[in-house]
Amino acid sequence: MPTSRRSDRLALQDGLHAIRRAQSEPGPEGRPLLPGAVALAIHDGEVVAREASGYAVAYASRDVALPAADRVPMTVDTVFDVASITKVFTTLVLAQLVDEGEIDLGRSATAYLPSFVDKPDVTVGQLALHTSGLPWWLPLWSDWPDRGARLDAVLTCPLEAAAGARYTYSDLNLITLQLLLERVSALGLKELVQQRITLPLGMSSTGFGPLAPSRCAATEDEVDAGRGIVRGEVHDENAWSLGGVSGHAGLFSTADDLALLARCLINGGSYDGGRLLSERGFALVTDDLRGVEGEGHSLVLEIDRPAWMGGLSGPRTLGHTGFTGTSLVVDLDRRAAAILLTNRVHPRRDLGSIHPLRAAWATAVAGSLRPVE
Repeated sequence: MPTSRRSDRLALQDGLHAIRRAQSEPGPEGRPLLPGAVALAIHDGEVVAREASGYAVAYASRDVALPAADRVPMTVDTVFDVASITKVFTTLVLAQLVDEGEIDLGRSATAYLPSFVDKPDVTVGQLALHTSGLPWWLPLWSDWPDRGARLDAVLTCPLEAAAGARYTYSDLNLITLQLLLERVSALGLKELVQQRITLPLGMSSTGFGPLAPSRCAATEDEVDAGRGIVRGEVHDENAWSLGGVSGHAGLFSTADDLALLARCLINGGSYDGGRLLSERGFALVTDDLRGVEGEGHSLVLEIDRPAWMGGLSGPRTLGHTGFTGTSLVVDLDRRAAAILLTNRVHPRRDLGSIHPLRAAWATAVAGSLRPVE
């Protein structure tokens, strides 16, 4: 049954209108939910929609908007701090090392990282799946004096629950994984991501900061950390305090670069010139390793999360979000992807949830795939 081109355009336009409204209509806090966005949609490996709207920089401080003439318009090649989408790249490197036989997911993390003390029951796989028992967060940036002390705080942090007993989404898991990967490979995470993912896929605008501010969307006015409006440096305070390169945050990217990753996932891990993983290894990216309804999770990506995957959600839909206002949704069966990059934390992080907008864009992309009745 043929797909209606007109219906495609209308569905996508509805989603783009919703994104523009979020930049103009006051939200619960009295100001728009976000200053600007770049939205991109893929079907069958082709980009079918790409739009930049609003502003990359709109505020001088958390309470002072810039005059219209001083604002920086958003463009399709604006670089965003993708926040926790960084975790996707960290765990993709993990999946590759597992695929190559360098790491065993069922083995104790301490076997690879002896400084991860007093936690012999925590496996490598549990770190990636957020079932290690570690707490969700520590104020590393404010409570410890330097990078060494902050990393030691992570490695010596006691568990809050028995290993494997519960799911707690934790940045500490990914910081620990970073150190484990670096010890096994004898390379830094920055080099691992570059050599194993961004260079092979041609993601030339993706990498860890700091970057030239003029290329980047601004994030928060971090008054508590004394940073002012953050632009070109990682927003996450803990990642910033660790030097800007961390397993949980720190990566910057563009919508078109993330489209290259989405296309690789849609194509089963293949890209022009090779594969990120073997066919068997790619199952680590796609298969639910948790088996808990509503909390599906492969080694790398979350699975079937309707709250923010919207109409694209399903048992073969993978994705991840980032606190700065970013999301990547990839439907393997329909060979479609919805990418939404926003600076919703500019100038402050307390302006409301962006999940409904993420879901609206993914639903619009799903709607564009429907055949004519």
